[in-house]
Amino acid sequence: MATLELRPLSLGELLDRTFFLYRRHFFLFIGISAIPYSLLLIVNLGNILFSRRRAFPQFPPIMTHLQPSALLSTAIGAAALAGIVGILVFVTSFGATVFAVSEIYLGRPASIMGSLRRAGGKLLTMFGVIILVGLIFIGGLILFIFPAIYFMCRCSVAFAAAVLERIGSAEAVRRSFQLTKQFAGRAFMIYLLTVALAFALVGTLQFPFGILIVIYSRQPSVMTILLLLMQVGSFLGSVLAAPISTISFTLFYYDLRVRKEAFDLQMMMQAIGSDPAQTPIAGEIPSTHGQDVS
Repeated sequence: MATLELRPLSLGELLDRTFFLYRRHFFLFIGISAIPYSLLLIVNLGNILFSRRRAFPQFPPIMTHLQPSALLSTAIGAAALAGIVGILVFVTSFGATVFAVSEIYLGRPASIMGSLRRAGGKLLTMFGVIILVGLIFIGGLILFIFPAIYFMCRCSVAFAAAVLERIGSAEAVRRSFQLTKQFAGRAFMIYLLTVALAFALVGTLQFPFGILIVIYSRQPSVMTILLLLMQVGSFLGSVLAAPISTISFTLFYYDLRVRKEAFDLQMMMQAIGSDPAQTPIAGEIPSTHGQDVS
C-alpha cells in the first residue's frame, strides 16, 4: 500500500485528501462505523418499542399500569442507557477510524476488526479525554460562547493524540493545545464543514419520516413504525457522516506534526533506517513531544 505524501497541506488540500481516503476506502470506514453504531440503533429501537408498546394491540399493554413516577423513571433510565451507549459508540468508532487512517496514511494495511480491537485498548484514555474536553467546554461556556468554541478548536486533535501516542488523557489535551497553537481557525473551519455535512446527511434521511409523523400524529401504531424508521435513517446518516470528521481531524493532526515537528522527515529517516528513535508498535507513531525539534 503506497504511503500518501507527507507535507504541509492547505485547508482545501486537507479536505480533498479527506474525501479521497473516504471514497477509496469507503467500505472500511463504513464497516468501522456501522458495527458500533448498530448497538446504539438496537438500544434506540428497543426504547421506542418499550415506551410505545400500547400502540400495538397484540402486545400486552405493560405501560398502562405504570404510575407517572414509574413512567418518568423508565424514561430517564432509557435516556441514560442511550447516552452511555452513545458515548461508547462514539469513542469506539472514532478511535478505530483514527487507527485506520493512520495505517493507510503511513502505507500500512488496515482492517475493520483490527482497527476496532486497537480502539478497545484505548477506551479508558479516550473516555478521559471526553471528560476533560467536556469540562473545558463548560468552562468556556461560563466565560461565554466564543471562548467555548475556541477551546474546542484547541482540543480538536486531543483524541488523535490520545489514540496514536503513548500518553494519557491529560497529556493528550495539553498536546492538542500545543499543536493547534495559531491553527485554531483552521480547526474551526473543519468543524464547521464536517458538522454541516453531518447534519445534512442525517437530516436528509430523517426529514421525510418527521413530516410523516406530523401527518399521522393521531395514529399511534403508524407513528411508532415511523419513529422506528426515523431511527434507521439516523443510523444510516451517522454511519455515513461519522468517518468524515474523524478522517479530517486525523489528517489535521498529521499536518500539524509535519509543520511543527518535521514529522515527514522523521518518517523518511525511519524508512531508510537512519531514525534513532525506537520503531513504534502497531497503531502508534513516533512522537517528538518533549524533545527539541529544530
